[in-house]
Amino acid sequence: MDKKLLDILACPLCKGPLVYKDDEDELVCKVDRLAYPIRDEIPVMLVDGARELPADEEV
Repeated sequence: MDKKLLDILACPLCKGPLVYKDDEDELVCKVDRLAYPIRDEIPVMLVDGARELPADEEV
């Protein structure tokens, strides 16, 4: 993930920062516990397409 792109992207729900998880190839919002997938090197920043993180999954 390009550092410059990561710096300008924000969670579409809370507008908070995102964390890139290389092993899952997704962007994670720690506040909302949502993971946004990255497909073909393009972040899919749709709340409806985000994966909800289970309570036991570390963020």
